[in-house]
Amino acid sequence: MSAVNPAQWDALGIQTAYDEAVKGASENGVPIGGCLINHEDGKILGSGHNMRFQKGSPTLHGEISTLENCGRLSGKVYKNTTLYTTLSPCDMCTGAIIMYGIPRVVICENVNFKSPGEEYLKQRGVEVVVVDDEKCKTIMKKFIDERPSDWFEDIGE
Repeated sequence: MSAVNPAQWDALGIQTAYDEAVKGASENGVPIGGCLINHEDGKILGSGHNMRFQKGSPTLHGEISTLENCGRLSGKVYKNTTLYTTLSPCDMCTGAIIMYGIPRVVICENVNFKSPGEEYLKQRGVEVVVVDDEKCKTIMKKFIDERPSDWFEDIGE
């Protein structure tokens, strides 16, 4: 089976990531969500949201939670996927994207936080698409405004 244009699943990936961010916010966590979609068939391999506060974890960011919820996959599977994330990926999440060879990342917004990881991903050959989604900007801004110390903790400041 030949791969199709992964952009055809962007609306699904963006909405799924946003739904995960809303779930995170409803759990009193950081509203960052993610989703991993296979390019071959458009199947969602997994989705997740930041669980740092819910699980007391220093590393369970939205992208990492997404990968965790995919379960174990062979290395070749990742190389035919798009990772959707509601916010620009931090250095840790950027490293996971590179480590697994995920070739395409769709970032719903990078206004509230823009990681240097975006440029690093591009340098490493990853296609980076920023969609500037209003819903994602709004939910993240609300969190940062209401819980600035929790936000700074999340990004290691």
